[in-house]
Amino acid sequence: MNKAMQAVIKKDFQSVASNRRLFISLLIVPLVLTIFLPSVFVLSAYFVPDDPDIQAMLKLLPVSPGSDSTSLLLMDLIFNYILPVFFLIIPIMASSIMAASSFVGEKEKHTLETLLYSPLTLHQIFRSKVLASFLLSMLVSLFSFLVMTIVVEAEILFLFGSFLLPKINWLILLALLSPGVSLIAVTLIVRGSAKARTMEESQQGAVFLIMPVLLLIAGQFTGVMLLNAWILLILSFLCIGLAWLLLKKAVKGFTYEMLLR
Repeated sequence: MNKAMQAVIKKDFQSVASNRRLFISLLIVPLVLTIFLPSVFVLSAYFVPDDPDIQAMLKLLPVSPGSDSTSLLLMDLIFNYILPVFFLIIPIMASSIMAASSFVGEKEKHTLETLLYSPLTLHQIFRSKVLASFLLSMLVSLFSFLVMTIVVEAEILFLFGSFLLPKINWLILLALLSPGVSLIAVTLIVRGSAKARTMEESQQGAVFLIMPVLLLIAGQFTGVMLLNAWILLILSFLCIGLAWLLLKKAVKGFTYEMLLR
């Protein structure tokens, strides 16, 4: 990566940080998914562990109950199997916010021509925009995971007097699945941003990306499919492969005519 590409990435980061509307949007969903929603699950596990629906959920656990309490078993199911699926919404949301403003923002601020006159090829500009959005989504995802872990562990320690360690599911999600999903979102939305006239128009692709995640969430609660480590690995490699194909195709189809329409 040359200095000109680094400058484009830095400028995009500063653009999001200085835009109050984008910055607030970037915070709302992670706060809901890392603090509010997990806290609701923790309180539910503490106050209503004997509910029939909750007992049915516990049967999904791929481990024997052992001597653990019902509440802690429920928290293990929620924290290590259900919350990771909700967490996939964060990289999609974060990447869509910055990716949608990639070229639309340049057009709105009338800086697109300046960008095109920079010492970068068109493909390098596209890669810089994709990389900026991808890095932001990964930073938001990692920060959100740290915040969620601290909050959940503090609540579990206060209510149950114990800790609940993250399992390998989280490692697979953070290291493989989340980057793959994020890169798919970034590639599609950045390319859409080049053709779009407004941010709302360029963000439309994010809606379709969230739909499969919602189906996975429904699968967790209905017992259709519990996302264990092997399923997460398969999904990760599928998403990474799809992201690579989409990125390769998007770079080839990226033209000056597309930007200047």
